[in-house]
Amino acid sequence: DCHQYTNRSCEECLKNVTCLWCASSRRCMEYPVRRILPPADLCELHSARWGVCWVNFEALIIAMSVVGGTLLIMLGVCCCCCCCKKKSKKQVSGGAFLSTRPDKDDERAAREREKRRVRQEERRAEMKSRHDEIRRKYGTV
Repeated sequence: DCHQYTNRSCEECLKNVTCLWCASSRRCMEYPVRRILPPADLCELHSARWGVCWVNFEALIIAMSVVGGTLLIMLGVCCCCCCCKKKSKKQVSGGAFLSTRPDKDDERAAREREKRRVRQEERRAEMKSRHDEIRRKYGTV
């Protein structure tokens, strides 16, 4: 069906979406659907036209590669930004910064607070027992 448009115009050939126009030989042929790109013995890439006459396969491949590469780079940058945000410190109310994972300084401060609390409880217990002894001694229990 496509061969009847050979030696005519590219526009006439490409009205049928199954046809491939070879500009160098001015041939109209069936697109080799089993292969992504037409083989060089059928038609060279710089002469092959499919879909539209104003773009050849070489330009199409280059343009798609640039667009695909740009999308991959943008995706990589977005992933890196998201990962960096998660690892960075988050601002909490009051202007203090807390990391998502406690570091060694935070752990050390927590241990010291716990030690101080235990010592304070021991001192309270000692003071209470001393006061109880004084009350018993003077009979004010």
